[in-house]
Amino acid sequence: MNFLEALKLRNEPLFYFGLVCLIIAIACLILSKTTNTQFGGTSAWYKPFKFVASIMIYSWTMAWLCYELPKFKTNLFNWTVILLLGFEIVYITLQAAKGQASHFNLTTPLYSILFSIMGIAATLVTLYTAYIGILFFQAELPNLPTSYIYAIRLGIILFVIFSFEGALMGARMSHAVGTIDTNTTIPFLNWSRKIGDLRIAHFIGMHALQMLPLLGYYLIKNPKGIIITSTIYFALALFTLIQALNAKPLIK
Repeated sequence: MNFLEALKLRNEPLFYFGLVCLIIAIACLILSKTTNTQFGGTSAWYKPFKFVASIMIYSWTMAWLCYELPKFKTNLFNWTVILLLGFEIVYITLQAAKGQASHFNLTTPLYSILFSIMGIAATLVTLYTAYIGILFFQAELPNLPTSYIYAIRLGIILFVIFSFEGALMGARMSHAVGTIDTNTTIPFLNWSRKIGDLRIAHFIGMHALQMLPLLGYYLIKNPKGIIITSTIYFALALFTLIQALNAKPLIK
């Protein structure tokens, strides 16, 4: 509760947006257990649950981090995140309710346009995050631990790199590399255990935004340790990407 109270004080709009995302995510999880709507052999509600939960984590993370930048004006960033990612939430959830795909769905001109808008929205949010990363390299932050500052910087770099990996999936019009087998997946995550799955590297790399700052604040108290840890983390994400591109699953 102390964290939530502090988060609200740091950035009230993103706090409430994340709270709405949390409520939607819980609703999607309940619907996944109480309805029969399916897509690709699993509950259609798993996908919006994962996306909304991820957006909630991103929103609260950036609400916390942006507060550390003394001269950063958050209002434009807040509404960029709320409007663009809010659009993605609405579209993905509506498509799930109909048991239809949101991503890679070009079956109608409207769906093609909406899929393209989602790509543009994700790109704009990623670029804005990259700009914030640049500010963390430029700003003087004497009140923050040096290891924490390094972790924020490197976490944002990895987030941006592996966010743009989404463009690779968009270009391929699929996250799968190999013959699609929807019946052999890791439970709940739905990552393939038969072929390459580009979503794994996307997931691991993007969540460097949370993992590295947490490590830099609580466990690793020197910049050298954070650089080494970030290198290992990047190598792990890159390994899963190479595995996927070679049509190999992470776990069989």
